[in-house]
Amino acid sequence: MLRLGVLPTPAVAHLTAALGADLGVMLSASHNPAPDNGIKFLARGGFKLSDAVEDEIERRLGEEWSFPVGSGVGRVRDAYGEADRYISHVLTTMTSPLDGLNVVIDCAHGAAHMVAPEALVRAGARVEAIGARPDGLNINRGHGSTHLDKLQQVVISRGADLGVAYDGDADRCLAVDHTGAIVDGDHIMAILAAAMHGEGLLAKDTVVATVMSNLGFKLAMRDAGITVVETAVGDRYVLERMKSDGFNLGGEQSGHVIMLDHATTGDGLLTSLHLLGVVAKSGVPLRELAAVMTPLPQILINVKDVDKGKASVPELVAAVAEAEAELGETGRVLIRPSGTEPMIRVMVEAASEEHATRVAGRLADVVRTACV
Repeated sequence: MLRLGVLPTPAVAHLTAALGADLGVMLSASHNPAPDNGIKFLARGGFKLSDAVEDEIERRLGEEWSFPVGSGVGRVRDAYGEADRYISHVLTTMTSPLDGLNVVIDCAHGAAHMVAPEALVRAGARVEAIGARPDGLNINRGHGSTHLDKLQQVVISRGADLGVAYDGDADRCLAVDHTGAIVDGDHIMAILAAAMHGEGLLAKDTVVATVMSNLGFKLAMRDAGITVVETAVGDRYVLERMKSDGFNLGGEQSGHVIMLDHATTGDGLLTSLHLLGVVAKSGVPLRELAAVMTPLPQILINVKDVDKGKASVPELVAAVAEAEAELGETGRVLIRPSGTEPMIRVMVEAASEEHATRVAGRLADVVRTACV
């Protein structure tokens, strides 16, 4: 067994493949606090396990089995130097240097705290890192992609060109422009898709996104001549569709972006390098690049203490159809039962926040009365 030390999830995925390992294991709470730590498994080749395999593992956890003893346990060898192999890999995917860019990065006191500053500096950027002093307990605490306020403050105060925030295990990233405005995963995918499309590198002129991506993203891609394929929420479903249909770019609004030509999973460092690469190569500020899409106002209402199994009752189906007819092509409705709670999520996008709020409230009322 090779012990890699503190590295991002995508680094473990890459090294699982590069070192020919049978299995990769990552201890991580992703974007959550340290007490929520769990285990991520990566199959041979660096891909996440399928739902079926994960279900089988859970099923067999209760079975009796024989523990290895003595020499059968195996050996542990530290391989901390493999971090450079990962950094070198992500750097080889770039086509232009980041010379002249002044960047602030927030490492969430997490797994990117060493590799991200090193990679960006080697790529040519001037880098100031915050959230880069992990103590084993402070991961994601007030820093990272779920807490952008500190990054916004530092970017503005330093007069930086932009800022990037990773989450704790660095498999995602979000950005802010020089004014502190947030550039989310939809914006990042739109920028990368447009750039790759312009260079003839976007496979089948298609990007894969989940049903939670903003309608503004889909409209922008349509106007750019790019097809959007939708999946269920979850980066694993994005990846499955990309692999099955031969697409090479996909992701989520949360900042999970998969560049399948270079990685087997979402990779915040890789994504940020390519985003910065578009900025550096084009000479266009991130704020202007992000204007490729205009997000529609989005209202989300979590209706709690209802029967989530009734999300398709006739009364609600009829109310959704009426709302969709009212919104037309300038809005949409999404009804999603929670996977873990007695709750149904009502999401509405419309041309105005007022319109979205009104329609969402009306649908939430139907959920409260029809789904009990």
